[in-house]
Amino acid sequence: MERYHRQVYYYETDKMAIVHNANYLRIFEEARLFYMDQLGVPYTTIEDAGILIPVVDAYVKYHQTLKYGDEFFVDVKLSFFNGIKMVFEYEIHRKGDEELITTGHSSHCFIDETTRRPLSIKRRMPDAYELVINKMERSN
Repeated sequence: MERYHRQVYYYETDKMAIVHNANYLRIFEEARLFYMDQLGVPYTTIEDAGILIPVVDAYVKYHQTLKYGDEFFVDVKLSFFNGIKMVFEYEIHRKGDEELITTGHSSHCFIDETTRRPLSIKRRMPDAYELVINKMERSN
């Protein structure tokens, strides 16, 4: 899988010219969507099927800081997937020196858009389920 890559935008920084802590969760989300696109299961495809993917929990650990203009990479790993829940792990590294900036994870579940009840993507979208499960098997 290709690493997610971009640079820090000015609006993401605070008065000290470093990325505001809340923006790391947004960067994780961007990288997660990029990962799912590469996997062949874009969020839009899932949402078009009437399925939502809310965040159940999220965690960020700050090791270093990024500043305006810094380029960085995000490595994403799908560490758990059972068709009802999935967990992603993230590492952000500064481009050039590969310094570890931030680590974290986020957990998500699949729910029906209408009923807002949990569902199994294996039943609703078996092809998408197979794509994801096969990727996990190849990665482990």
